[in-house]
Amino acid sequence: MAAAQGQRSDGAGEMESSEGKVAESAPLPFRAAVDALRGARLRPEIEIDPTRAPQRLAPHAYALEAAVVDGEEDLADGRLVLLHDPAGHDAWQGTFRLVTLVRAELEPEMAADPLLPEVCWSWLTGALQSRGLSAGEASGTVTRAGSHYFGGLSERPPASQIEIRASWTPREGPGGVPDTATHLAAWCELLCQVAGLPPAAPGDASVVSLPQRRGPLSP
Repeated sequence: MAAAQGQRSDGAGEMESSEGKVAESAPLPFRAAVDALRGARLRPEIEIDPTRAPQRLAPHAYALEAAVVDGEEDLADGRLVLLHDPAGHDAWQGTFRLVTLVRAELEPEMAADPLLPEVCWSWLTGALQSRGLSAGEASGTVTRAGSHYFGGLSERPPASQIEIRASWTPREGPGGVPDTATHLAAWCELLCQVAGLPPAAPGDASVVSLPQRRGPLSP
């Protein structure tokens, strides 16, 4: 990723690119929500960039991809998509929706923990609740998978991955604009926890972190 660690997710020059493009004709609440995402300040371990947004999920969409980086190593990565339908959506119970994917590689013994899916889901809900955020109509899946290598790849050790897919409706504030910057910060905290980093608030015994990952995920 090209963004500098710890810097703002600024959109300088992005309005003219295929990634991060927002039409001037887009509704003001959506443009304000995107501006808040671009102005968010995040943990220094996070590298974040705009990416091409899906075109068929809603009339308006904006997407970010992020990675938790330690030197040259990606410990976890993910994507966050902001959707907006000015007419509202029955399933969302609102006009905005946040959709996310988070992935990381685990040590095999951690992947075997029967409580792992519940713990990972609690990291998302806990990150939102700790910031006073509402997550309406939340839904998602936590998937763990193992890979064993054979033939020309047999020298690789077995690998285990965790994948979190989730979506929720952010509460809309003044002017119908949700606090997307804070939702982004909460999502990045989830990304860091899945990567095995300690929580942003030291001394929080209610948060359990996974051990450090062995390396980045394969494409």
